[in-house]
This record gives sequence, structure tokens and C-alpha cells, in this order.
Amino acid sequence: MTTDSITAKRTWLITGVSSGFGRVLTEQLLTRGDHVVGTVRKPETVADLQEQYGDAFRVELLDVTDAAAVRSTVDRAFGDVERIDVVVSNAGYGLFGAAEELSDKQIQHIIDTNLSGSIQLIRAVLPHLRAQGGGRIIQISSYGGQVTFPGSSMYHATKWGIEGFAESVSQEVAPFGVGVTIVEPGAARTEFLGGSVQIADELAAYEGNPAHAFRGLIGVEALGDTGKMVAAMIDSVDVEPAPLRLLLGSDAYGTTHQVLQDRLTALEAQKQLASSTDAD
Repeated sequence: MTTDSITAKRTWLITGVSSGFGRVLTEQLLTRGDHVVGTVRKPETVADLQEQYGDAFRVELLDVTDAAAVRSTVDRAFGDVERIDVVVSNAGYGLFGAAEELSDKQIQHIIDTNLSGSIQLIRAVLPHLRAQGGGRIIQISSYGGQVTFPGSSMYHATKWGIEGFAESVSQEVAPFGVGVTIVEPGAARTEFLGGSVQIADELAAYEGNPAHAFRGLIGVEALGDTGKMVAAMIDSVDVEPAPLRLLLGSDAYGTTHQVLQDRLTALEAQKQLASSTDAD
């Protein structure tokens, strides 16, 4: 992989810029002179950035669960600016609780936001990226897109799902000069554990169960430095070819490495069985 010696100023489309990675990413990009089209559900959350950066920061109201709105917002953004170099699918949230504690409404909403919303965003931007001759898509996932913990079943379902989608799409669009990177942060110092997560109504049967271990994480300062993680995301855009995955945080690396190693060991143990089921 190679990197450009001089980083050009770019225009970015980022979903969910009111807080967390989206907010910090927007701040770093605007500070360095890039332009950002950012989506929010509540415009007042970014009023300070609008006042400070003016035309360099364009705000769009968007709920990513509305597929028609996603497409119209994307079409409008690409139509109003000369070129969008990088699209960041960032909008999403966490949901904690044992699988049977989750309500149907909670399950559907996290699928609509984390999975379907990201899928529809990527589908909406692809015709524009092809037409302009290339670009980069960054899908914010989590190391929870490769490993699992009890009490996070639907969060993992959406992250594993969007990683499969993005990895497949990356192979489809590479011939058009479009790169795809899946970002897998570990625990970071954002609002994720402190405010943006949803928690299912708890059942007495799960008291003391590993599914409730997340309680010990809420309010604890995470290991990951959000600013450093965001800087690494920005730097990744200068890398050619686009890295398929970007793992951020020593906790993410250590856990993922061990899980993949264990998975490979288990796979290799099944080699003879797998071969034995081939047709004669």
C-alpha cells in the first residue's frame, strides 16, 4: 500500500455528525480545510460548527431509517457540490440486553438504523461515485463486527451484517475506482456507552447472567482516544489501494486477534470432516 505525499482538500458526506465519531471527524476535517456535508436529526446540535465554518459545513436533516429520504439527500448533495470524495456511513447506536429481553420494536429499529440505513446509504451513493470516476466509502463498524459479547446480540447482528455487505460491495465497485474501508474501533471515549445506547427492560431470570455484564462498562472511561482514531480514519483515505478493514484500539486488536486465531484452529480441525462430505 502507498500513500500520497500531499493530501488534497476533499469534500466529505458523513451521516450522524451530531456526536461521537461523526462529530469529531467533522471537526478535524473542517479544521484542516476540507468541506463536509453532514447529516443530523437535530440541527441545533451542530449550530456552533455552522456558525464557525460557514459554507464549508453544509447540514442536511436526515433519519437514515427513511430509505427514500436517504436517496433524496444523497442525490441533492451530489447535485449541489462539484464532487464528493469520501462518504462516511457513521449513523448508528448500541443496544444492550439478553436476546429475549429485547422488544420487537427495539430489534426492528436497530436493524433499520445500523444495517438497512447503512445499506441504503451505500446503494444511494454508488451511481454518483461511478459517474465521477471513483471515490472512497468508509463504513463505521466495530470490532464487534468480528467478535461477540453476551448482551449485545442485535448490535453484533447489525455489525456482522453490514461488514458482509460492505466487503462484498468492495469487490463489485473496485473496477470503478471506488474503494471501501470498514472501520472497526474498540471502546472509545465517545457518548456511545454513556448516552447513546439503548438498554432492554431486564428480566429477573437474567440477573447475574453474562448478558448483563455491560452494566460494568457504562460510565467507565474507555481506552481509545477518539481524536487519534478519527485521525487514522482520515489518513486511511490517502492509502491505495483502500484498506478493507481498519482496526483501531489495542483492545480491538487483542480480542479480534485471539478470536480469529481460535476460529482458524477450530476450522482446521474440521478439514477432514468437510472434505468427507464431497460427492464421490
